[in-house]
Amino acid sequence: MASPASTGAKRSALAEDLVDWYRSGKRDLPWRQTQNPYAIWVSEIMLQQTRVEAVIPYYQRFLQTFPTVQDLANASEEELLSSWSGLGYYSRVRNMQASARQIVARGGFPNTFEGILELPGIGDYTAAAVASIAFGLPYAVLDGNVLRVMSRIAGDFGDIASQATKKRFRDLAQRHLPEDAPGDYNQALMELGATVCLPKDPRCLLCPVSERCKARAEGWQDLLPTKVKRTVMVAVETTLLLAERQDAVLLWQRPEKNRMAGYWELPEAHMLPGAMLGIELRCFRHSIMSHAHRCIVLEATVDLVPPGFTWIPRAKLGQLPLSTMARKGLGLSASKSTRASTSRSA
Repeated sequence: MASPASTGAKRSALAEDLVDWYRSGKRDLPWRQTQNPYAIWVSEIMLQQTRVEAVIPYYQRFLQTFPTVQDLANASEEELLSSWSGLGYYSRVRNMQASARQIVARGGFPNTFEGILELPGIGDYTAAAVASIAFGLPYAVLDGNVLRVMSRIAGDFGDIASQATKKRFRDLAQRHLPEDAPGDYNQALMELGATVCLPKDPRCLLCPVSERCKARAEGWQDLLPTKVKRTVMVAVETTLLLAERQDAVLLWQRPEKNRMAGYWELPEAHMLPGAMLGIELRCFRHSIMSHAHRCIVLEATVDLVPPGFTWIPRAKLGQLPLSTMARKGLGLSASKSTRASTSRSA
């Protein structure tokens, strides 16, 4: 992202309405109670591709386990992965630790947009969010919520998947960004998209800027935003086996260089060809990237355990980094799977 154009301290009418609305009725979220750039950065990484409600308990436990960037930099891999187990997109936490080590080596959290952007796993959006919220720097954010809000305010039918449209909406958000309240303005836009300017059935009667919205004036709010390219989900049928022996469960750990290296999984049926299959224990759905899994968990008896599998006592499951699919297969909730451990998008 290039350096932002000067916005001036005086707020536009749109920015004034947004900031006033946000300050008077914003949701009480834990990361809004701090100016600590480390804590704000943690929240922004967690909120990528994850609902706000799901993030809150993870965020609180994560900061209890790793209260400082130094603690995160020094964490063991098992502690690190256990703290993230269930949030998905596991490369995020590995990049976070790599960033933490860079921050410690530099002697402190970078306080410029360019410095934040240099950290592993950080893009324009996260750099702008941390820069504006933690340091008051004038950089507008652009995420899915802001794209939707901007498309409706401008009445713009451009494809939000295209880089040209994204630049146009980022420029629009930047033009209205007030230098005296960039963090509140950015959070107001995201809050509006998350709670009022919804993808379906937007709550226009509750919108603080509805009178300034072209889509509302023209009756286009249900037609925008435009997204031409849609992700095609691939349906996958997966059979997981739950083999138990003396209150221990048979699991395998993903190897190094795997996308989810270090996480523990239930075996799939094809991995244990000699297993004796029993009753169906549960069935659930799980989406990973563009794959929609329908998972069936079968009871299984295993006499000969192939190399690479380990019997794990149930009492120790909470201390291991379990994948989300394994947790679901075992019938564990996020809180149950992490309670015993010292680790830890609307």
